[in-house]
Amino acid sequence: MKIGLVSYRCKDKDVPFNLAQMEKAMQRTQGKVDLLCFGEAYLQGFDSLVWDYAVDKDMAVDLDAAPIQQLCRWTEQYGMALLTGYLERDGDKLYSSCVVIENGAILHNYRRISRGWKMYWKTDEHYQEGSTVEPLDFHGTQITLALCGDLWDYPERFRADPLLIWPVSVSFTPEEWAQKEWAAYARQAALAAEHVLMINPIDDAPTHGGSAYFRGGKVVSHLPCDQEDILIAEVNPGRPVR
Repeated sequence: MKIGLVSYRCKDKDVPFNLAQMEKAMQRTQGKVDLLCFGEAYLQGFDSLVWDYAVDKDMAVDLDAAPIQQLCRWTEQYGMALLTGYLERDGDKLYSSCVVIENGAILHNYRRISRGWKMYWKTDEHYQEGSTVEPLDFHGTQITLALCGDLWDYPERFRADPLLIWPVSVSFTPEEWAQKEWAAYARQAALAAEHVLMINPIDDAPTHGGSAYFRGGKVVSHLPCDQEDILIAEVNPGRPVR
């Protein structure tokens, strides 16, 4: 299975720009990947909320919203599945979520279970976490999803066999990644699954990008920081880690 991990720039509160970036990535990888993945809250940008529900409810979107439906159409047009983080509105509740779309239909919607996506000392009951962790059957492979701090707060809930996909929004400097964070994230990923794909965007925070494929607690491959690129990982979960 070929999975594309996109470290493209996104802009906070600029959904049209981020959608254009997503289509650009789909055009680039058409016919080359089975699934194309973007980072946490990529659709709107991770720092797009102001922790005032009257404002934030209009930044978040539900699964019937125009941006999500556009992504559905593009999966048909470009012939690939797509996974992206987004800020979700469901009724009067807001979540940091991750949706998987294929052939114009929503296959899976996961809601982050850890609270680190929000300024919880400012938020009220409108800002929620999910409660369930359920695998997705994708082309015969069981895939589990986790969002950023989920694997740090609740690693025991994400023990996946054989593949876990991990959209994040992490703003370590390039020096910090090189000195210790690649190894630290690889070790943490190994608590959940042998094959883990981490997707980190380039954002205004600044978040420096650098998506990676971890296997058996080691870094198999990763993208350089601050470089817009797509890492295509060929993952064969049925093979034992050596």
